[in-house]
Amino acid sequence: QRVLQILALLAAVGITASLTLLPIDWQHPDWECLKPYGYLGVFVLTLLSDATVVVPFPGLAGIFVTGGFLNPILVGIAGGIGSALGELTGYLAGYGGRAIIEDRALYNKLEKWMQRNGMLTIFVLSVIPNPVFDVAGITAGVLKFPLWRFLVACALGKAIKFIVIAAAGALSLDFILQFLHR
Repeated sequence: QRVLQILALLAAVGITASLTLLPIDWQHPDWECLKPYGYLGVFVLTLLSDATVVVPFPGLAGIFVTGGFLNPILVGIAGGIGSALGELTGYLAGYGGRAIIEDRALYNKLEKWMQRNGMLTIFVLSVIPNPVFDVAGITAGVLKFPLWRFLVACALGKAIKFIVIAAAGALSLDFILQFLHR
């Protein structure tokens, strides 16, 4: 059990650390580069976006833009699955038992919610854009919440959120681009 916890923690730290080494301009990413990759690009974008807490990765902006040239529903589904898998870093850090939680009051509140209705808590927190979800993932890991239930609730919530954001991109991206090119 202890070896599994150590491996989970090392995996979470390793994924986050390796993302900082990618040759990506984090300040000015080129969203056009996603066009050739389609839905696989959306999947990878959201996987990377949610696999790290340390490096800011503008995943929601990417979802908005890709909704302008891909089907928003499929963008949401691909993004939801990628994002849920990316959130495993927080879950694994919590499962490893070594996660650093700065806001103890928030953690305690989430722990109570998770113990009462874990899937609903994960779903609701994943469907709304918020900075709290990383702590929820860590809490799920600490509580040894079943991994499959975590992934299902997270993927469904994130897919709904991404469908809405991609649809907003589909409806407004042409207008925004025309405005910027004036």
